[in-house]
Amino acid sequence: MPHDACPCGSGTAYADCCGALHRGERAAETPEQLMRSRYAAFAVGDPFYLARTWHPRTRPDDVTADPGIRWTGLTILGSTEDDDAGTVDFAARFDGPEGPDEMREHSRFVRRGGRWVYVDGDVG
Repeated sequence: MPHDACPCGSGTAYADCCGALHRGERAAETPEQLMRSRYAAFAVGDPFYLARTWHPRTRPDDVTADPGIRWTGLTILGSTEDDDAGTVDFAARFDGPEGPDEMREHSRFVRRGGRWVYVDGDVG
């Protein structure tokens, strides 16, 4: 997968895009970049990255991706950011047991210890 296109939809190779964040070589610089990298972590099945980038107050005990879901695309619908908080609205497409589907979420992020983390989101 290193030379394949990143699942986040950036058009960049996974190794140079979200793969570098997943490996800890750099941190997300914006809430949108973190959202894209978290989507890619679901797509490639990286629960360690998901746990590391989830606020400890809201992180569930199990962050393993559902193996019955194949993530097929991400569209960022909008984002906001200030010094210590941000939001990202997105649509994530997937193939699941019932066939192709889409989930939309309004996600909230905060900067904690100098790094962006996912807090929670409203699915709708």
